[in-house]
Amino acid sequence: MSGASVKVAVRVRPFNSRETGKDSKCIIQMQGSSTSIINPRNPKESPKSFSFDYSYWSHTSPEDPDFASQSQVYNDIGKEMLQHSFEGYNVCIFAYGQTGAGKSYTMMGKQDKDHEGIIPQLCEDLFEKINDNNNSDMSYSVEVSYMEIYCERVRDLLNPKTKGNLRVREHPLLGPYVEDLSKLAVTSYTDIADLMDAGNKARTVAATNMNETSSRSHAVFTIVFTQKRHDVETDLCTEKVSKISLVDLAGSERADSTGAKGTRLKEGANINKSLTTLGKVISALAEVSKKKKKSDFIPYRDSVLTWLLRENLGGNSRTAMVAALSPADINYDETLSTLRYADRAKQIKCNAVINEDPNAKLIRELKDEVTRLKDLLCSQGLGDILDNLKEIQNSKHKYKLASGNQRPGHFSTAPVGSLTASPSSTLLNNQAGIQSVSSLQERIMSTPGGEEAIERLKESEKIIAELNETWEEKLRKTEAIRMEREALLAEMGVAIREDGGTLGVFSPKKTPHLVNLNEDPLMSECLLYYIKDGITRVGQADAQRRQDIVLSGAHIREEHCSFRSDKNQNGEVIVTLVPCEGSETYVNGKRVANPVKLRSGNRIIMGKNHVFRFNHPEQARAEREKTPSAETPVEPVDWAFAQRELLEKQGIDMKQEMEKRLQEMEILYKKEKEEADLLLEQQRLDYESKLEALQKQVETRSLAAETTEEEEEEEDEEYNS
Repeated sequence: MSGASVKVAVRVRPFNSRETGKDSKCIIQMQGSSTSIINPRNPKESPKSFSFDYSYWSHTSPEDPDFASQSQVYNDIGKEMLQHSFEGYNVCIFAYGQTGAGKSYTMMGKQDKDHEGIIPQLCEDLFEKINDNNNSDMSYSVEVSYMEIYCERVRDLLNPKTKGNLRVREHPLLGPYVEDLSKLAVTSYTDIADLMDAGNKARTVAATNMNETSSRSHAVFTIVFTQKRHDVETDLCTEKVSKISLVDLAGSERADSTGAKGTRLKEGANINKSLTTLGKVISALAEVSKKKKKSDFIPYRDSVLTWLLRENLGGNSRTAMVAALSPADINYDETLSTLRYADRAKQIKCNAVINEDPNAKLIRELKDEVTRLKDLLCSQGLGDILDNLKEIQNSKHKYKLASGNQRPGHFSTAPVGSLTASPSSTLLNNQAGIQSVSSLQERIMSTPGGEEAIERLKESEKIIAELNETWEEKLRKTEAIRMEREALLAEMGVAIREDGGTLGVFSPKKTPHLVNLNEDPLMSECLLYYIKDGITRVGQADAQRRQDIVLSGAHIREEHCSFRSDKNQNGEVIVTLVPCEGSETYVNGKRVANPVKLRSGNRIIMGKNHVFRFNHPEQARAEREKTPSAETPVEPVDWAFAQRELLEKQGIDMKQEMEKRLQEMEILYKKEKEEADLLLEQQRLDYESKLEALQKQVETRSLAAETTEEEEEEEDEEYNS
């Protein structure tokens, strides 16, 4: 496999609504593996032809015998790459094309049958092959990570605990990697599908003129596939580790075509920057492969995307590229650019090798690196720092890897992680001869190269700790992250069933809880808040004490109220609402200032806008056969019911209020009508007076004209006589 070229495929999609609305014409032609494009500005010009490994015609309907379906694309590209991963090679599949060309559809697809993309089909096929294995000496493990590169910043899509952007670092042995990127262990396709779904919901998408759900970030879904074989004769275990990188690039675009402004324009600039850098890297690698020129510099570092994909572009990887094309004449420039991009990519040569047991080799090299760095520190007179800091760390137990995950013969990050710790004065007094951390840091800073050596030592030991994790520890870590995700969702009122499926809001069978009521029926009962055992506090996010249910608004106090859940002598759970002093809290329309025992179905209003219904499943089952009391309404309890109840209990008669308001409006109408009639009458009188004046003026002028004519006639008669 050494020296194999990048496998390149192109795929043309059907017209979208925008292109259909502009009566676009198809300018793409495919014949076998050849693809041609016609210049719509000069139809007489001969078409430009390109040859690729695969040319997929998906422009027509599935009834067309030449139509390329999702399964055909996967069978040609995905299955081959999956087979390479079982052989022990690193593999990469990435999709490129303009905005709205069908990259995400090809890679991820839809959840409908026969519409799954390469990524879900490959993951499903991977576990089918694993489950079909009957060799007891073979064992498999699968870990996944999912990240997005948005505006040149890396974000973890799977770990909700990770806040902000992750650092991209480079190790002398591992090469570029993302620090603290979660790598989750999975045991079935269902696990992967759930993680993919969670990651896709967290991706950055936005609407442009060319695509309503345009991916505004590069998404990299990575599968680390490990195969362990136990040799019975020698009692040795060997490993093959394959890294499968599945990349959905953001769409290349022109600002005038997408209508990008403001944030969308800034996003587009960053997208085009990374894709331009990718183009430069591909061109440089193509030149090297053709031996036309020796390029000592390939600009991997100009973009986070190319830096992380360095091994997949001309390195240790079997790589395939899918170029997505638009068939419309209005996208001629973008489509031609994509074809030229793909034509350069197929000239790249990759030097893929089988990854035989990399962990053992890597750990050995890392240990040598750690030993070399320790020797370097000792030679500079800093050797005692490591021992001192180790003792400080063991007594403080500040870092996780130094506490629960230590195993004999494994390295720890404790000596380095404790550089930033501040031991107490009591600890220093009890440990004779141990220097303060500040003095140790001063020595490190004053020694040439000391700080860099400590940082490198920290990095190497952290990687060793990750490599030494057992499969059980990785599963425990994955389970812990899943529990954190569920806890965050529970805080937001989104419930999760025990099987892990996200179902939005559903009613628990035992736990008392609140559900929201909204003026919009579609927004009602969309949030659920559990009333936990003990005290459940309600208030604002900036309160001094942490609030279990966080609300906002002008009438919500920092600590608004609390719910107390206790058991009585019969073992029944009793929930009591305890309002805080001065808070506006209403139960069944009545404002409460003292603790109130709640019953299932009670309506609770906090402030002016937050309306809830209290549900107590066990209490409701016990009282189901009883006659509903006055406090438990027979009609549906919705937002309108709660508001009407609030008004009635506050002594406000809606009918009287409406009649009073109607009378006020009638009086106002009559007053305005009288004023308008008076104004109209005044204007009429003004017009009549002006009209009379004009008539008088006309009569005066007519009389004067007649007098002049008579005088002229008399003069003529006198002259003639």
